[in-house]
Amino acid sequence: MSSSSHIKTIFWDIGGVLLTNGWDRGQRTEVLKRLGVDLADYEARHEEANYFWERGLSTAEHFFNQTVLNQNPNLTFAELWPQVCAESKILHPGSLDVLGELASSGRYHLATLNNESRELNEHRLDAFRLRPFFDYFICSGYVHEMKPHSGIYQAAIEISGHVAETALFIDDKVENCDAAAALGMQTICFESPKQLRAELAQLGLRAA
Repeated sequence: MSSSSHIKTIFWDIGGVLLTNGWDRGQRTEVLKRLGVDLADYEARHEEANYFWERGLSTAEHFFNQTVLNQNPNLTFAELWPQVCAESKILHPGSLDVLGELASSGRYHLATLNNESRELNEHRLDAFRLRPFFDYFICSGYVHEMKPHSGIYQAAIEISGHVAETALFIDDKVENCDAAAALGMQTICFESPKQLRAELAQLGLRAA
């Protein structure tokens, strides 16, 4: 990590850093088992349908019609969707504290950079009152590319209005950080709120 006295934008992942993931294997197993859905049948359909849903190329209702509802005619989207949303929870309150301090400082532009379907992303931003912390949102459901593909990072850099070297990216997956670093962004591979604070301090970033 190099000196970050020139950092202008801090990009945040959401799932794994601030909140639980939106619809990963653990969450969908919990929901679908509770509803009596055949998990093996669901998983056989998940990857192909999710490719389009998480890139914003299909709707949540279409996704679940393809993966669940067409095999379970007694279950409706109106019944399923609230249970999907309810799986999202705050993962690291300490990370939210750091985010809030950086936002209050006014020293940096803050943005999300996350993989998520459009509908789940919007639910999570609203349900956990994340919108006020961020200046803008780079989400796979909006830009139609997913981490670690270079296209989503390039979109983030271009939308920021600054060169890559002035951006810091925080994510819990090594492969996502590596892809950002390959384009010149500085990165912190998140492990815990304490580690995040330490690495921000090492970079010279201050919240107050």
